[in-house]
Amino acid sequence: MPARTADAPHGDGLLRVGSIGPLVLETGGELPDVRLAFETWGRLNEDGSNAVLVQHALTGSSHVARGDAKEEGWWDSLVGPGRTVDTDRYFVVSVNMLGGCYGSTGPACLAPDGTPWGARFPFVTIRDAVRAESLLADQLGIGRWHSVLGGSMGGARALEWALMFPERVERCAVIACSAASSAEQIAFAQAQLQAIRLDPAYRGGDYYDGPPPEAGLGVARRIAHITYRAEQELEARFGRAEQDAERPLGAVLPADRGRYRVESYLDHQADKLVDRFDANSYVILTEALMSHDAARGRGSLEDALGAATSEFFIAAVDTDRLYFPWQSHRLAAALPGDVPVHLISSPMGHDAFLTQIHQLDDQLRAAFYPR
Repeated sequence: MPARTADAPHGDGLLRVGSIGPLVLETGGELPDVRLAFETWGRLNEDGSNAVLVQHALTGSSHVARGDAKEEGWWDSLVGPGRTVDTDRYFVVSVNMLGGCYGSTGPACLAPDGTPWGARFPFVTIRDAVRAESLLADQLGIGRWHSVLGGSMGGARALEWALMFPERVERCAVIACSAASSAEQIAFAQAQLQAIRLDPAYRGGDYYDGPPPEAGLGVARRIAHITYRAEQELEARFGRAEQDAERPLGAVLPADRGRYRVESYLDHQADKLVDRFDANSYVILTEALMSHDAARGRGSLEDALGAATSEFFIAAVDTDRLYFPWQSHRLAAALPGDVPVHLISSPMGHDAFLTQIHQLDDQLRAAFYPR
């Protein structure tokens, strides 16, 4: 491991942190000393041809697979010994995105003056994050990725890798993501951001010396989670059922009524995120995803993607109402050659790219990871 990549325990799936130095960002901001948290699985071969980069979604982390850690990974069914992305054959890397809260430089980190960045943390784009990751890849001795793959926001990062560094990406898988964040996706995101910013505890982003804006972050998660699931799944799981002994029509005052089961489910999802995620990082990463546009500054979408040299694998979830399958077809149609769109069939909606990724095992193996 290069000397500048510090805090590097031995073992698969254990968190490491690398310092990549100063970084000037697209919109003019600058970070003087960027650190990126990452994890690896497997071993890099002598010619460096077996490196695979796996990109996480909005509130994900670098912990893709369990490895030698105690915690399960978020894509254990895809990555690991004997899995589709076989860590006995491939050297897998995952990086916590710049601005995140799982070890990479983000708003909760200390600025040069010794206090948290907070509201001073600069705007980060998907392209900024990819450029930072390229510097880390340099330190890891990876000149070219065998493949880069990701879902949702991870798919946006994977696509930008193929466009920003075509000579470094042999294969690129974009799953449950589009070529650009649409007006509707931006609208959902803006509602989430406002929920956080309007929480009095947010204090413009400088809340680290007091209580965090848990209420606002919880509302943001509720809005997001509705888009992550499909109507038919919510109806089948919850319908109009009441939550245990609670009675939605059991009180004179609205504030005293009981909950429907689906309300309890959203409360649970909000509580889980509030316990593990920083509100400022949620804002930074959400706005980064809003910035996603493969064609920005590159002409038409066809112009932007027409110069891509990677082999592409595009996939969608048939019930996704955040990233509609037609958006994946639009992306595929603008890529060079005849690129099919593979479908995950699930009543679950967007989140099926995580929970039912095994449906793509055969197609991914045939395209990228033959045995």
